[in-house]
Amino acid sequence: MSWRIIVTPTALHMLAEITDRRIREKIGAVINRLAEDPEKQGKALVGELSGLRSIRAVGQRYRILYIIKEFEIVVVVVAIGIRREGAKDDIYHLAKKLFRLRLLE
Repeated sequence: MSWRIIVTPTALHMLAEITDRRIREKIGAVINRLAEDPEKQGKALVGELSGLRSIRAVGQRYRILYIIKEFEIVVVVVAIGIRREGAKDDIYHLAKKLFRLRLLE
């Protein structure tokens, strides 16, 4: 079964900010792969980000955060960015902030 993929405006903006075309293409390929068995890909997040899943892309530096809506057969990509543990621009840190501001739902 093929899942429909929706990329939120926030995730599109994050993707557009990546200047390297090759990296954007590789991230796009990983997003496209989510159309097949998204439950078996990535890992479930916990804590403030529970309900989201994360999959690695581009040499494991970048993360794609997504939600699976099983009843609608939809995968919603909500954020894309680099994992920099402890940094203010870490994708998980940014996603938590966006959730608190209710910009990701």
